Amino acid sequence: MQFSLTDEQNAFKETARKFAADRLAPDYMKREETGNIDRDLMREMGALGLVGPDLPEEVGGLGVDSVSSGIITEQIAYGDFNVSYIQMLASLMGNLVYSHATPEIVSEWVPRVAKGEVIIGLGLTEPRGGSDAANASVRAEKSGNGYIINGEKTSATFSDQMDAMVLFARTGTPEEGARGVSAFFVPMDEPGITTTRFRDVGTKMIGRGSVFFDNLKLPADALMGTEGSGFLQVMRGFDYSRALIGIQCIAAAQASLDETWKYTTEREAFGAPIAQYQGVSFPLAEAETMLNAARLICYQTLDLRDRGLPHTTEAAMAKWFAPKTAVDVIHQCLLTHGHYGYTMDLPHQQRLRDVMGLEIGDGTAQIMKLIIAREKAGTIAVQHAVAKK
Repeated sequence: MQFSLTDEQNAFKETARKFAADRLAPDYMKREETGNIDRDLMREMGALGLVGPDLPEEVGGLGVDSVSSGIITEQIAYGDFNVSYIQMLASLMGNLVYSHATPEIVSEWVPRVAKGEVIIGLGLTEPRGGSDAANASVRAEKSGNGYIINGEKTSATFSDQMDAMVLFARTGTPEEGARGVSAFFVPMDEPGITTTRFRDVGTKMIGRGSVFFDNLKLPADALMGTEGSGFLQVMRGFDYSRALIGIQCIAAAQASLDETWKYTTEREAFGAPIAQYQGVSFPLAEAETMLNAARLICYQTLDLRDRGLPHTTEAAMAKWFAPKTAVDVIHQCLLTHGHYGYTMDLPHQQRLRDVMGLEIGDGTAQIMKLIIAREKAGTIAVQHAVAKK
């Protein structure tokens, strides 16, 4: 296993680091007040190749590997956790559309994703489903040469800001479960679509809410892939996005931790910098260790993906361990700053609120542990069966 970066990866890292330091970090807290993503900022990122860099060159991406995409995501999230959603979602949804939508949809939309011009969101979660994402009740009924969609998707990131959505709707019977769910490409300016936004604790610039479909009419070519293949498509994509989500969270926590180390060398108590006291420095040392462990799991997942090897278990590990670790680390950083850390003047409280959402989104810790247990138990069962032969 290689732990060093290539010259190209170091160049990507430096470009993203400089952009994050100059354009993102100074206004991280101010952007929360706007309540919306800055489209000009998105286009700046696109022009630098920081949006969907793993998309193929033929559609405007850089064609880089997953590890490089993770490196860029980490640098962006270090400067502004919320802005890093643009890159994470572009890699997930851009590749999903590129791989399964019609050539016409791909050529119209995916290059604009890479340029930072549009946001393609995900319509998967439903009010009654939650973690049981395969239990879709939004219906796609055939009507002439197309479909009519009715129902509600909820907890959709960028609910009222996305330009298009990959929607997962039931085309089969409920008894078919996941095999009866199909994927559709839906421009958000179509008649029959309304949106709401939740009053969330964090990630206020991004927004999360419900999307309602009232007799939405879609042409037949809005179907992505074949009927009944939608759920499998998105599940494969989640192994990628879960590693990127872990990296987002780690980066935010690392920013708080770096700021806290600096604070402990400047703040004095009893005649010495508080960094000299083990009660202060040891929790931070532990935090460095835990963040490094979580980071390695995330990049191991991306490396396995690049080599075409199974990585579902590692992705699930990344998704539950990295957000939890990040929350714990940011909380410790807030406490280390004492009473001042509890004010809204420092960014720790915002990072804590922002990162907490990803302990839920894209799969809770409980679901991730179920995946890990299922994968491990299945592997052991196969090994026993082979050994008996």
